Amino acid sequence: MSEAALALDGIEKAYLRGTPGEVEVLSGASLHLAPGEAVALVAPSGAGKSTLLHIAGLLDVADAGSVRLAGADLTRASDRKRTEARRRQIGFVYQFHHLLPEFTAAENVILPQLADGTGRRAAAERAAGLLDRVGLGPRAGHRPAALSGGEQQRVAFCRALANAPRVLLADEPTGNLDPATSDTVFGALMDLVRGTGLAALVATHNPELAARMDRTLRLENGRLVPA
Repeated sequence: MSEAALALDGIEKAYLRGTPGEVEVLSGASLHLAPGEAVALVAPSGAGKSTLLHIAGLLDVADAGSVRLAGADLTRASDRKRTEARRRQIGFVYQFHHLLPEFTAAENVILPQLADGTGRRAAAERAAGLLDRVGLGPRAGHRPAALSGGEQQRVAFCRALANAPRVLLADEPTGNLDPATSDTVFGALMDLVRGTGLAALVATHNPELAARMDRTLRLENGRLVPA
């Protein structure tokens, strides 16, 4: 069995910890995500899925448990190491695309690569390849305002994959789109996942989209269980 791209073991997280008003959000959540695997994460609002994604993405620190990327334990890593791991090993996609409005689609995909030290020519070539892959080659020179909502979100997918991460974390990536556009955008996401072999954890409220992934996990009472 190949090493997990992302492994969460016994994750615990509470807010106002140790006080009378303590709220326990995660209580032993565990997940092993294999390379090339797409897993749906479903949960009612307020159940803690965003907290789980933030911990998995090294944006937040668990109270207990471990977070490993490709076998490397980053649970208590320094801020520098966590930032480096986020930049190089994790891609993020949110419900809203958060593209930089003054830059073109291609430039939005190029910029993360430049920040990681990639040369401009190589970054431009990778950006063009990713945009072509999701059918946006002809739109690469357009700024976000000239793109539809679905096109903007596809650019956001390409930006998330710009630095060839091991893991993609997506929080309701099609939640702001109409059903037809959602289906098209989700298809583009899955094509990217399958074509690049990265692991993907996708939070969604859409059962039809969840059914198209390899498996579905539900967050219940702070733990992850098969749905």
